[in-house]
Amino acid sequence: MKRITSIAFALFAAFSLQADERPNIVWIIPDDMSANFGSYGETAIKTPNVDKLVARGVKFTNAYVTAPVCSTCRSAFITGMYQTSIGAHHHRSGRGEMKIELPESVKLVPEIFQEAGYHTSITGWPGKKGRLGKADYNFEWDQSVYDGADWSDRKEGQPFFAQIQTPGGKLRGKDEAGWEKMSSEAERVLGSRTSIEAVKLPPYYPNHPDIVRDWAAYLDSVRMTDHMVGEVIARLEKDGVLENTIVLFMTDHGISHGRGKQFMYDEGLHVPLVISGPGIKAGTVREDVVEHIDISALSLAAAGIEIPKNMHARDILAKSYEPREAVFAARDRCDETVDHMRSVRTNEFKYIRNFLPNRPYLQPCAYKDAKSVLIALREWNDAGKLNEAQALLFREVRPEEELYDVNADPHEIKNLADDPKFADKLKELRGRLDTWMVETDDKGRVLESWEMYDSDMAPYLHKFTTPGREDPVQLKIIEDNIAQMKKWAAEGN
Repeated sequence: MKRITSIAFALFAAFSLQADERPNIVWIIPDDMSANFGSYGETAIKTPNVDKLVARGVKFTNAYVTAPVCSTCRSAFITGMYQTSIGAHHHRSGRGEMKIELPESVKLVPEIFQEAGYHTSITGWPGKKGRLGKADYNFEWDQSVYDGADWSDRKEGQPFFAQIQTPGGKLRGKDEAGWEKMSSEAERVLGSRTSIEAVKLPPYYPNHPDIVRDWAAYLDSVRMTDHMVGEVIARLEKDGVLENTIVLFMTDHGISHGRGKQFMYDEGLHVPLVISGPGIKAGTVREDVVEHIDISALSLAAAGIEIPKNMHARDILAKSYEPREAVFAARDRCDETVDHMRSVRTNEFKYIRNFLPNRPYLQPCAYKDAKSVLIALREWNDAGKLNEAQALLFREVRPEEELYDVNADPHEIKNLADDPKFADKLKELRGRLDTWMVETDDKGRVLESWEMYDSDMAPYLHKFTTPGREDPVQLKIIEDNIAQMKKWAAEGN
């Protein structure tokens, strides 16, 4: 049987279904936030709106991003492709004179929805009139794939695909000023702030006052995000479209902290994923591993649109879906900091490969090093106040391979890669990763050229010399970090 193209299928769907019969699709995606919601086991705070969404739909307990940093993650979910396969794996790449073009066969999800007759939008919350929300894609793209910044300007009866992008964990800032602003806002809107006493840190972080205070403010950002989810649901209800709208809640990666964002541990990769709406059985819990890119495929399928054959995403809501055995992730350059890691995770084990083992875990990175939590960690490490688990981040070199039994060791502290009892498991996951890299054409197998690196560093550096935003201190730090990256590379590290 001749294969129907995506455009032809979309037109067929548009004519064979009345507009009001096709569901609206709404994605709510906050930044920098792990699964710290009541329905995911968080006890320090209450998150009634996300919890209601869970009760109305399906909760995935093992959803993972394919990249632990925003632009690469977003480049992946908006195409339904691994970022490593489309050359979008370096954070904030293609921003200078040298550009990144998508393969001709790859289309953005909103473009596919448009072809099927949907209104498409992307906004923050609350949205600013006419202003598009955060995209942050690492390639050249046409903004016309979005019809606007809100679904309210669609034609009468027209179904819509809406992305709502919010700051999430970024709301708490990087220091005391940001923490106080966040907690004060929570107190104003929700009537209280998260107390220091309520904070329970993962065992790999010390109870440094600044780290505890930061985590309390982070939990307030979770509460405010939950409040925002409630506002979105109320808006859909007010507009009379909630019952015919699939609402999807997911974050773009885990909390921005020492061992979270930019790292391959679950703190950086594990995210909440909740979906509710027509056709989705309420109160469902799924424990199989899924990838964040899967939201592309399931959304298209829900609208009756054919999933492009080249998409890596899968319709995880399909009756015929066969659960994945493993999920994959990649971390490459983040801003000026060159790195190269890959991971594969099953329900039982996590395997990480460090391609640059002779570099420290905490490589110099101006963005992260400016955060008070990193300053606090370094302060206590220098003072000898960290225990063995807390000091893991301060190793000057890395093992080439890491293997964790994530059921027995959910915080990924005990590396089993050298344990003979796990030799077979190590070999199995090593092989899985090798196969995935080849089959998906991992572009990271060839390191980024210095020409491309310098092209992307130029606008990054320029930001700190722009009139009114000059920051000679930060500029010098980044220049020194760039020099360090090139020095290590020249030395073969």
